[in-house]
Amino acid sequence: MGLMRNMLRIVLKAGGLKVINDKPIPSAVMHHQIDVLLDVGANQGQYVRKLRELGYRGKIISFEPLPAAYETLSELAKDDPLWTIHPRCAVGSALGETEINVSKNSYSSSILPIMKTHIDAAANAAYVGRAKVDVITLDSVFSQYCKPGDKIFLKIDTQGFEGEVLKGATKVLPNMSVVQLEMSIVPLYEGQRLYDYFFDFFKEQGFFLWALERGFYDPISGQNLQFDATFVRNDLAQTPLL
Repeated sequence: MGLMRNMLRIVLKAGGLKVINDKPIPSAVMHHQIDVLLDVGANQGQYVRKLRELGYRGKIISFEPLPAAYETLSELAKDDPLWTIHPRCAVGSALGETEINVSKNSYSSSILPIMKTHIDAAANAAYVGRAKVDVITLDSVFSQYCKPGDKIFLKIDTQGFEGEVLKGATKVLPNMSVVQLEMSIVPLYEGQRLYDYFFDFFKEQGFFLWALERGFYDPISGQNLQFDATFVRNDLAQTPLL
């Protein structure tokens, strides 16, 4: 089954399709007995649906800026009393309003301009429109959904905007038990932070690297362009950290 799944991923990517961040790492979620998942950049709920299939039964709060994806999310969550869809918004570093670029494949949409490197590797990532959206910060809504003592998993998939999401979470980041985010090895969006910045950032914030998962790569050259990284707060480590 694992071989077949890997072959399917290769075939999809060879056709210019990105296998998006829809494979949660169950060891981090289940092992640390997460109470609340903050799902930033939910798209059409792929991540949450997979997580529910894996057995997670905790509380989920999803944030999504795209109008069409938001409607899909809202419909999916109707039958899940523990899945809340926050009013349509982007999550960033300050309260305000912006426009998000809408990609053909939806999940490559970003507030940032896309780069040729990305489109060359996946033509369906090209932008085809724009949508206005309000911007919130995690600091501004955290107390609305989380309470003292909750074990919280923060998942960020915002296509190059991850650094801005974290800037808007400076007050609440110490409350996170686990953070998972997509990182780029090379620039795919103008102005984005790359993986080395985040490795240093999380080390400074008191987190250690828990897991890595290969993500988006160039189907012609095989160069890895993005990967998913999961960080766990130091005080949750079972073995001494060097």
